[in-house]
Amino acid sequence: MQRTSVNVGLLGFGTVGTGVVRIISAHQEDLVKQTGMGVNIHKILVRDRDKPRSVPGMEHLVTDRAEEILQDPAIDVVIEVMGGIHPAKEYICAALERGKHVVTANKDLMALYGAEILTLAKERGSDVFYEASVAGGVPILRALEESFSSDRITKIMGIVNGTTNYILSKMSQDGASYEEVLKEAQALGFAEADPSSDVDGIDAARKMTILSTLGFRVPVALEEVVVKGIRGVTQDDIAFGKKLGYEIKLMGLAQRDDDKIEVSVEPTMVHHSHPLASVNGVFNAVYVYGEAVGETMFYGPGAGELPTATSVVSDLVMVVKNMKLHVNGQGMVAPYKEKRMKEETEKLSKYFLRMVVTDQRGVLARITQLFADNNISLGQVIQQPLPESEEAEIVLVTHEITKHDLRQVLLALADMDVTKEIKSWYRVEGGDE
Repeated sequence: MQRTSVNVGLLGFGTVGTGVVRIISAHQEDLVKQTGMGVNIHKILVRDRDKPRSVPGMEHLVTDRAEEILQDPAIDVVIEVMGGIHPAKEYICAALERGKHVVTANKDLMALYGAEILTLAKERGSDVFYEASVAGGVPILRALEESFSSDRITKIMGIVNGTTNYILSKMSQDGASYEEVLKEAQALGFAEADPSSDVDGIDAARKMTILSTLGFRVPVALEEVVVKGIRGVTQDDIAFGKKLGYEIKLMGLAQRDDDKIEVSVEPTMVHHSHPLASVNGVFNAVYVYGEAVGETMFYGPGAGELPTATSVVSDLVMVVKNMKLHVNGQGMVAPYKEKRMKEETEKLSKYFLRMVVTDQRGVLARITQLFADNNISLGQVIQQPLPESEEAEIVLVTHEITKHDLRQVLLALADMDVTKEIKSWYRVEGGDE
């Protein structure tokens, strides 16, 4: 007899889990029309069974015993929205071992163990979908998996952390300090009490690990992502950037050249002409460069109950459709290409440098000559005397140089007798070459 419904076990009943239940409950007619089957929430794993829930009528479904979901043969799909690495990994692997399909929103887990989980799913003929693990409601993973399947991606760049984008946007718009905006973001619930994962770039690095692994088909490890957070960004950096036509964004970058890749997360000066420069607040945006299609951008809310839950339920719909077609586990592609990471002598970018020097005749000429001696050409230069001081601030934007050459010139600048302090340096994206 043909099946008419699918049973779901939900691991976690927090913000996203609540959103998943709301959407499934409210969209039953649409789900039946799209998949040919109804979707039933069969069991929900929680830490505290007695905790009041914002979704009424679910009390009979909650359990604090994971085995009631993982070992129940009636449950077809396990949705994991509990977060963290352990025991989420063990639960997902146990579900796959028993032939269940998995949908997860867990970026931490997929960044560290995604290749292992996808390989296990392939062996068991099960689906694993994880769209919600990157950029919340922005459908970037499915685009990389399906829409770009006939193209060759050369670069993935984007704003993939809403907290830091909110902080940098407010600093730029309101002229407030990092510390002031962080407190405001925490009061509004955009930043955690301990914001380290966001502001130090770790959250974005996990997402870029997932994006680069999927986009380039290589097993990128989290420790291979070069990471620099936003704690050091100042109002002076933002002001000088604006004078030269740039906005500062915490930018994730995954780039492939000649089959060698680099992956990084760092504050970046983005030229006003680039679409990513105008992405503000808690929104996320991912720019994808394909050899055939050219440039495309995906934009939307990066977090929140319903945007993230929408991605989760979208993945669930894909699982159910695959069940109807009997093709579960056949569409996933685990990393299969050889990984070759770039050395610093192969990483090219333009750079913004800001320094304090002695304010005297000939200093700028000496500094520009230093760059010339290192075969580095300059695109933009600002010199501004500091008030009531015998010092001046110099800001430079280079043409493309290697990361190695940047480090060498920074050392040479620090050794000059006229250099008082190198204040900051940032990658530059966009603008005239």
